[in-house]
Amino acid sequence: MTVDPERSVEVEAPPDGAGEQHPATTPLELTETALEALLFVAERPLSRREIATVFVADRADVDARLGDLEVSLRERGIRLLLSGDRVELVTSPEAGAAIARYVGTDAIRLTPASLETLAIVAYRQPVTKSAVERIRGVDSDYSLRSLVHRRLVVELGRADAPGRPILYGTGFDFLERFGLTSLDELPVLDAEVAGRLAATDRSGDMGGEGAGEGAGATTESGDAVQPSLGLDLPDDA
Repeated sequence: MTVDPERSVEVEAPPDGAGEQHPATTPLELTETALEALLFVAERPLSRREIATVFVADRADVDARLGDLEVSLRERGIRLLLSGDRVELVTSPEAGAAIARYVGTDAIRLTPASLETLAIVAYRQPVTKSAVERIRGVDSDYSLRSLVHRRLVVELGRADAPGRPILYGTGFDFLERFGLTSLDELPVLDAEVAGRLAATDRSGDMGGEGAGEGAGATTESGDAVQPSLGLDLPDDA
C-alpha cells in the first residue's frame, strides 16, 4: 500500500506490469453484438479499417463478422448498409412510411432530368459529365450539381484524360435513399437500354471528354433530344 499524504487515504498500488499496454492496443472480442453496438452509436458511416482499429482485428475477421451481421439483420427493422469500404446501420425500406410519419420530413423530389442523370451515373460509374451528356443529349451541368448537393452523386476522382475531367459515381446516401445495400442490387437493365448505353460507349470513351462539355444531339429545329432510359427508379428518392 502507498499513502496519499494530502487526503490520508490508502491507495493500492497497481500490480507489476499493469497499465503498460495502451487500451487502444488491447484486442477486443469481435462479436456481432459488439459490432452492431459500435455501428449503432457511430454518428457516421465507419470504414472497415476504423472497425479493425477499434477491435485490433484483422481485416479478414472484420469482413467475416460484417457478413454474419448483414445476414442476421436481413429480416429486421435495421439493416447493414455496405458501400465500398464504408459500413452503416440504416432503417429497412419496409419501415420507411412509419419513420417518415414520425419524423415528419417530406421526401426529396427529383425532376425527370435529375432522375435520368442519376440513373446514368449509377449504371455507368465512374463517368464524366460529358459522357452523361452524350447519353442524354443535353447539357447536364445543373442536374449533376443538384445531385452532388444532395449527396446522391459524389466526385470519385479525375479521369486520366486531357483536362483531367471529374469522375462521378453514386454516393453512400444514394444506396440509403433507394433502399439498397450495394450497387449489385440495382435493377438489371433491359436489352434496349443496355444496347443504347453500349452504343454510346462505342461512340466515345465514357471516361473522356471527346464530345466536349455540353455537346449533345439536337433536332433539325435545334431542340435538344432528351431520351428516356426507361429505368425503374423511384421518383421520390
